[in-house]
Amino acid sequence: MGRLFGTDGVRGLANRDLTAPLAMDLSVAAARVLGEAGAFQGHRPLAVVGRDPRASGEFLEAAVVAGLASAGVEVLRLGVLPTPAVAYLTHTLTADLGVMLSASHNPAPDNGIKFFDRSGHKLPDEIEDRIEAALGQDWDPPTGAAVGRVRDAYGAVEQYVAHLVSTVPVSLDGLRVVVDCANGASSDVAPEALRRAGAEVITIGAAPDGLNINSGCGSTHLEALRQAVREHGADAGIANDGDADRCLAVTASGEPIDGDQIMAILALELRESGRLPADTVVATVMSNLGFKNALREAGLTVVETAVGDRYVLEAMKEGGFGFGGEQSGHVIMLEHATTGDGVLTGLHLLAAMARRGRPLDELAKVMTRLPQVLVNVKGVDKSRAHTAPELTAAVAAAEAELGDTGRVLLRPSGTEPMVRVMVEAASEQQAQQIADRLAEVVRTALG
Repeated sequence: MGRLFGTDGVRGLANRDLTAPLAMDLSVAAARVLGEAGAFQGHRPLAVVGRDPRASGEFLEAAVVAGLASAGVEVLRLGVLPTPAVAYLTHTLTADLGVMLSASHNPAPDNGIKFFDRSGHKLPDEIEDRIEAALGQDWDPPTGAAVGRVRDAYGAVEQYVAHLVSTVPVSLDGLRVVVDCANGASSDVAPEALRRAGAEVITIGAAPDGLNINSGCGSTHLEALRQAVREHGADAGIANDGDADRCLAVTASGEPIDGDQIMAILALELRESGRLPADTVVATVMSNLGFKNALREAGLTVVETAVGDRYVLEAMKEGGFGFGGEQSGHVIMLEHATTGDGVLTGLHLLAAMARRGRPLDELAKVMTRLPQVLVNVKGVDKSRAHTAPELTAAVAAAEAELGDTGRVLLRPSGTEPMVRVMVEAASEQQAQQIADRLAEVVRTALG
């Protein structure tokens, strides 16, 4: 059996992979492991629990709360709110543990559990491994007055909204924006924060029914947002995913703006205001070569990590850097948040427009995005992706053909028997041709 925890908590098909008994057991194990590690420092521990609006979140929340309380943990139920809100409130409410129930951008049948430590950061791998090892072990549960009590703290979300608005450096007055909440966790928070910051807000994808999260809306489906921006004559569109830890954007003409472009804009804003530590941005190997070239030409350093926002955050903390993210729209601003925050990112992107008095499409010209093609080759032996001689030779030939005008990246999937072939080139046609050619070599060499 593989590791239960992935790069972003435990995730799977709700009531099949992620069941109520498993959710309860994970919560008990987390409480026990953190207690044994001294995280509770001799006091009655407190946990906060939030969720996105998926139907399965209702019974999974009940299981998590039951597990924590049965382990002697006091529990504050936060209700439906974004993942970064749970991270923020874990710290500001001086809780010892935060729990978020969400499968992020996945469809409604999936769900997940992620844990945060008292500082609002995701638990390190070592603690997750100890939690997994503790599942099913015998233990001596508390009784009587030692069991945990459960309270609702749904009003705590107001603290999070006030915090978001307090970070915005200029008023958004005069900007008309469409926000797509993915029928997810930001359906109330994002429009409220944008309005308080001064923007005129048109909202779509903000009627969650427990089943429509990420369905044809949000950051994974920009078509509805692009149409709404044009129809309403908006200055920009902002799209979150189901748990609002991602943000993508759309220009007034409906053109998509990805995470790389957003990071490039915000990095220059931070550098100009003297708030970009070491003039450095942390990004993953999947960030577009155009992004890296633009930042280096601007005199900024780019530190690369493996794919996954947890690896971005680890590099930021290790190097003392304050800004980083992913092409997918996970943008981490450590000055204001401990994790990717889609609502925060959207506010600061709009603030850059307001401060400079320039439209989003002009700001996005800070980088020229190279055409990027990604081909997923399934059903292959991914363990040999970097050692098969014929594949190594084919990659070397492709890199020689591209020279300084592009790059090749082969990345084995972390969860499936699949190899991802990514090619960037000066033209879409060249990128597609090289990607297809390499994909065929992968099938032949690793199939």
